[in-house]
Amino acid sequence: MIALQEAKYCHDFCVWLRFNTGEAGEVNLAEIVRRYPQAKPLQDIEQFRQFYLDDWPTLAWECGFDLSPELLYQCLTGRVPNWSNDEISHGD
Repeated sequence: MIALQEAKYCHDFCVWLRFNTGEAGEVNLAEIVRRYPQAKPLQDIEQFRQFYLDDWPTLAWECGFDLSPELLYQCLTGRVPNWSNDEISHGD
């Protein structure tokens, strides 16, 4: 199972993410913020910067918008997460 372990604000609409697979890097979320009406408050960069990891953990904002670890993993790696725990634990 893909899990988001850490998230840090970088610049503009970019966030640095680290997953339980060991993979980490910067993801630009500008297109996602523009695409979804629920994310409209996040078009204000000051609001966007105030994300947190909730209990699941998903990347979340106080306005109620959140992004799943699976979607963020796909944005970072270009790969759909493999649901096999064996492959995730070995970092394959």
